[in-house]
Amino acid sequence: MRYMPAAIALSLLVAVTSSVGYGAEREPDPRAVMLQMQGRAALAANDTEAAIDNFEAALVLDPGYSSIYLDLADAARRQGLQGKAIKYYREALEREPGNLAAIAGEGEALVEKGAVEKARRNLSRLESLCGTSCSEAKQLAAAIQRGPQAPVLAAEGATPDSIVAKN
Repeated sequence: MRYMPAAIALSLLVAVTSSVGYGAEREPDPRAVMLQMQGRAALAANDTEAAIDNFEAALVLDPGYSSIYLDLADAARRQGLQGKAIKYYREALEREPGNLAAIAGEGEALVEKGAVEKARRNLSRLESLCGTSCSEAKQLAAAIQRGPQAPVLAAEGATPDSIVAKN
């Protein structure tokens, strides 16, 4: 009985401290932000390899910064690596389950891969979170409407056989 007030005060202190830890938004490492900006500039210049290098370096500096995972996923999608992009989107969703950009990006990558039904699940999840009028839901709905794109074979990919027969 003597320890009851002290135990209550200590439990309240622990409860308040843990809720502050979950509620506080943390600042990313400034060096990671700088590398992320360089990566975005390289991605805008269609230099995906340099962009990925910058994003991965930023991820090493600040592995908890989920925005970097979204950028890595975008770079992987530009390279045609939708499976890798889905992995990065899911990593971002693991850190922030309500990240609308990650849900929409994963849905678009699923459509590009041909998994339209899974993309529809992402769309329904988006619509439950933000409604049908948010930009992410509209973007994913448009991607589902377009459907998976068939790969285009370039003329360089179709080379004739080099065997010459004698007459």
